[in-house]
Parts: sequence; C-alpha cells; structure tokens
Amino acid sequence: MTKQTTFPKTLQQAILYFSDADNCTTFLSQLRWPDGVICPNCDGDKVSYLSTRRVWKCKGCKKQFSVKVGTVMEDSPIGLDKWMAAIWLIVNAKNGISSHEVARALGVTQKSGWFLLHRIRLAMQTGTFKKLSGTIEADETVIGGASRFMHKDKRAKKITGTGASGKVLVMGLLERHGEVVCKVVPNTSQEVLQREVRRNVEQGANLMTDGWQAYTGLSGEYVHEFVNHAETYVRGNVHTNGIENFWCLLKRSIKGTYVSVEPFHLFRYLDEQSFRFNNRKANDAERFVEVAGMVAGKRLTYAELTGKNLTDEESRTETETNSEEFERFRDLTRKLIAVPKKEIDREAAKYERKKAKAKASK
Repeated sequence: MTKQTTFPKTLQQAILYFSDADNCTTFLSQLRWPDGVICPNCDGDKVSYLSTRRVWKCKGCKKQFSVKVGTVMEDSPIGLDKWMAAIWLIVNAKNGISSHEVARALGVTQKSGWFLLHRIRLAMQTGTFKKLSGTIEADETVIGGASRFMHKDKRAKKITGTGASGKVLVMGLLERHGEVVCKVVPNTSQEVLQREVRRNVEQGANLMTDGWQAYTGLSGEYVHEFVNHAETYVRGNVHTNGIENFWCLLKRSIKGTYVSVEPFHLFRYLDEQSFRFNNRKANDAERFVEVAGMVAGKRLTYAELTGKNLTDEESRTETETNSEEFERFRDLTRKLIAVPKKEIDREAAKYERKKAKAKASK
C-alpha cells in the first residue's frame, strides 16, 4: 500500500479524492496507525494486506480486519467515500447539518443519515484531561421550546412552572481566547455548579460569572468576580459575553438546523458544537483530519443510540453512571500522571475500547 503525503484542502477535492476506495483506506490507516498497522483484536503488529478486499490478516490471531473495525464505522454498510464526505460536511458546517440534507447529498435514507451523524458526533467528543486556566467565564442556559409556540394542550402538559420548567439545563465554561466545556446538568444549585467549576478549572484562575448566587463561595479558590445583569452587562474586564456568544451559536444550530432535539441526545449536539468552536482557528481540512483521526476506539450501536435495549430509568441511570465513571477516571489521571496529551488520549481510547468489548460480550 503506497503512502500518501498530501490530503485534500476543499470539499470538491475531498469528494474526488475519496471516490477512490484505496485512497480512503490508505488515508484512514495512516491516521490510525502512523507507525504501522496494529491488529485491533490482539494488538499484534505482524499483519499482511489483502489488496483485493482491502483488509488485513493478523498472523498472530489469524483474524481479518478492515480499517473500520474498532471505530465508529464498524459494521456500517455505508462506503468509506460517503463516510469521508459526511465527516467533512458536519465538522465544517457552522450551524450543523440535518440528517435530511445528508441523506439527499449522499444518496442514503434519512434514518441512515441520522445514525451516521450521531456516530460522527461521538468521534467529535474530546474528553480532554487538561483543565481550563487564565480567565474563565461560567454561565448556564436552558434548551427547549418556548411555551408561546406550543399548543395549549402541550403547554399545559410540559410547562408546570416558570423559567426552566420543561427545559434542559446546560452549564458552560469558556477560557477566553481558548476552549469551551459544556455539559447537561440536573439543576443550577450551588453543589452542582461549583462541582463542575472545580472539576474543569484550575485553582487560582480568574472566574467571571453573572450574579447567580450559586457561585458564592468560590472566592477562596479562584479570583471570582461577577457582573449583575440587572444593572449592566460589562464592568471593565468583567463580563460573560464570550460564553453568551457560544450559547448564541449553539441555539442557532438547534433552532435553525435541527429544530427539535430530544433531551436524551442533547449532549451529542453539545459535543458537536463544542468541537467546532474549539477548533475555530483551524481550516476545513484540519478539522476534517482531526475528527477522522478520532474515530478509533469508539463504538455506538443503533440500539444504544435509540435506547431500545433499555427502559427509560435504565437509560438515565446508565448515562449518569458512564458520565460519573469517566469523570472519576479523568480526575484520577490528572492527579497521578503528567504525560503528553497524545499518550493520555491513547490510554483513554484503550479504556473506551475495553468497555465497548465488555458491553458487546454481554
């Protein structure tokens, strides 16, 4: 297999380049295994390439595998040419791209387009171990339909209070001129918000918030300043306009492109928008290569995506358990090791791969 050194820079070039299945296989294998192909089943490096079928055979475990095995694309009948085009489209569409549009563009069904996009969103999850530092803006927002646009029967059923009633709460932390971290939270209590601040922000950082009382008590660990939005939105360098800008981008994509998002899937759309925002200084090709290089070590089946194999309570409990498990793993890693980001990401990918295999064997 010949080694490629140049990659497409535009969508037109990408479509032409990846129309060749050999180019797709070469591109992904070089991103995934830059030091040589490794068997995803036994981690052996003695493999032979079967060019007629574009698969490798491991000389250790005797199993055959393609470049899709052990990635979000595993078991997908959709060709790599369409996968590459879909990745390029979603990572570079500022307001996102709907499953209907992907279905029309790629010649697949809407259901396949929806499943494909969610698997790409899984690849866009960064899960960085690095804490935010410098000047940090913290804020919360609510995601959900406005009551004035609902039918009165639906409004009576969903809206049982004021403010955030019937909506999903999201907390965001933005490092000025840097990255954003956002997460679905159960409420905006002091316990929940301060726990997320401590988990994601280095001690001693400058923390900017609005006047919400839940942030009271952080002055001992952070240089905490706030602005009362009832009086003004900016007081010198104290404001939350940066995170408010991110909320504007997020809601523009949800309201304008996706229209209606189930609370069960909201965290996936947060991951998508966060990735594009955090890589806003990169060009289209760089964002594409970044996501294409993160497809390995992650798996999402249709049953898991739709929750068909779980009851509502089991689905909620499993989501919370997985989130808490990853947070504990990340916090422990931060405390015990200080190694380059690539090594940490590699260990995290192994952890996710082991968990996916354990779940598949059940």
